[in-house]
Amino acid sequence: MTTSGGEGGGDVWTIRRVLAWASEDLKKRGFSSPRLDVELLLCNVLRQDRVGLIRDADKPLEKAELARYRELYQRRRAGEPVAYLLGVREFYGRPFRVDRRVLIPRPDTETLVEVGLLRSRHLDLSARVLDLCTGSGCVAISLAKERPTTCVIGLDLSPDAAEVARENVVRLGAVNCAIGVSDLFSALSGRRARFDLITANPPYIPDEEIAELPVDVRGFEPHLALSGGADGLSLVRRIVKEAPDHLAPGGVLALEVMAGQAPAVREIFSERGFVDVLVKKDLAGHERVVSGVWHDNPENLTSR
Repeated sequence: MTTSGGEGGGDVWTIRRVLAWASEDLKKRGFSSPRLDVELLLCNVLRQDRVGLIRDADKPLEKAELARYRELYQRRRAGEPVAYLLGVREFYGRPFRVDRRVLIPRPDTETLVEVGLLRSRHLDLSARVLDLCTGSGCVAISLAKERPTTCVIGLDLSPDAAEVARENVVRLGAVNCAIGVSDLFSALSGRRARFDLITANPPYIPDEEIAELPVDVRGFEPHLALSGGADGLSLVRRIVKEAPDHLAPGGVLALEVMAGQAPAVREIFSERGFVDVLVKKDLAGHERVVSGVWHDNPENLTSR
């Protein structure tokens, strides 16, 4: 793509022509959503929405605009995720700041928020919530914003991720959400605080499968947020084992899992003593979230 024709021919790069050439190029390279990718990048450069691209389709790009677009496009062509290029990804209806320090929030994870809200609905005015492996803070902040009277804590092993999450807390005005650095529950040792809901989207990709992930995942997103050990369940086992020490009576643990892992995770929950263990599918029909209730006397617990 050049200002004097180049690959596309001709002398003028209009919005229509830029999008047509760039989307076709990405399509040939096997990108899953080439047209959407190039439109989002051009919207960012021109500071307008996708409707504006249609309205102004025959408008030529200025030299500076074309140069900025070329820069972003070449990075996308090399595999860098669109969310990192734009610096933002929408999650649960809110724009979250993201960069290479954190995993990109995905629609599948909204199922975890929905399960957390549903299974703590009886405590919507006073719930104490802990979100582990919080990353960008998308789950913790979403829970906090949906339930403004709850107290939410998000923890992550990565100080860099925690910094991004704190930025999102401020940007989104989640005044009832605090972010800390911790290896799962370690920062809470010795504290008496118990939580009514614990959520987590832990790393759950089996190590040998990481190399098979798309390049925009394996090459750019933090390995720490992907690697789940030999079978993908290393962190899941730790969380399920340690969570009861931090749950209030009747408290709920909810974990996002990889498609196909739910039966094994459900068994892990049951073996640890959780009751009313449920599996929730995401919008694509994959078993995505496993949740259960903890109680010293589970036989006396009513279903939630």
